[in-house]
Amino acid sequence: MMRQAGRYMAVYRKLAEKYPSFRERSETTELIVEISLQPWRAFQPDGVIIFSDILTPLPAFGISFDIEEVKGPVIQSPFVRRGVKKSLKILRNEVGEKAAVLGFVGAPWTIATYIVEGGTTRTYTNIKRMCHTAPHVLRTLLSHLTEAISDYIVYQVNCGAHCIQIFDSWGGQLPPDVWDRWSKPYIKEIVSAVKKKCPGTPLVLYINGNGGLLERMKDTGADVIGLDWTVDMADGRRRLGSQMKVQGNVDPAYLFGPLPVLTDEIHRVVGCAGPRGHILNLGHGVLVRTPEEAVAHFFDVVRGLRYETLFQDSATKQFEPVA
Repeated sequence: MMRQAGRYMAVYRKLAEKYPSFRERSETTELIVEISLQPWRAFQPDGVIIFSDILTPLPAFGISFDIEEVKGPVIQSPFVRRGVKKSLKILRNEVGEKAAVLGFVGAPWTIATYIVEGGTTRTYTNIKRMCHTAPHVLRTLLSHLTEAISDYIVYQVNCGAHCIQIFDSWGGQLPPDVWDRWSKPYIKEIVSAVKKKCPGTPLVLYINGNGGLLERMKDTGADVIGLDWTVDMADGRRRLGSQMKVQGNVDPAYLFGPLPVLTDEIHRVVGCAGPRGHILNLGHGVLVRTPEEAVAHFFDVVRGLRYETLFQDSATKQFEPVA
């Protein structure tokens, strides 16, 4: 479950009171391991996601940053030591064969938006302007990021990650033809480089607001396409084809509603996805103030799914699963 560790959990909030700096929490080995394991201990999901941030590699470029509680990422603060290597190894040993250890990175375009804009923004005006006023500078930046991100993925895999998700979080802010020029080629290069060194490692590509990009995402070579919650699962499967594996895409807002409604939505999404090539997940990260009992219910329902009965009779007729 994306963002399965975080502020919705009381145990996390208590730890955050003791360690108020997000960067300290996400770059100190002992804290990374503890936070990563919090949802695993509580809900026993199939995967344990390392607690980190997509901006973690930036200090290697001499770019310091901080993450403020309200503003989010701000490019300015000094670097605190990183503990990814040791944390992944500890997590791998801790969970053994009971769960997969999942790593993640940001895509070059998304990382570049933070560097150019200096933080989060609603319009991304500065970096979009660079596409036209300083394209050579932007291409150089994206190329350097591509090389570093490729190496970082291989590093995570060598340290114990079973699977890596690439977040092009702000790629959905681009028109499809612009994404084709300024994001897709660099993601393709990352996928190609990683496949040469780690051919058995699945790569998941997720873009927030990806309804207009699905077919283009498939062309990157990623093994799994993550659908956000605004995409109809059945339509996404039709557009991507039955051979393309997908992830998603329950709207995280359902976790605020009645539990029976959440159950029905999980069944609907699974039915639309079909019996093969689907990783059930949310269509976005867990939201702040999400009730922990709803997260627990999500995993309980998932563990109780039986495909041989789910796709029988009315379910089969209603959801038309992909073969």
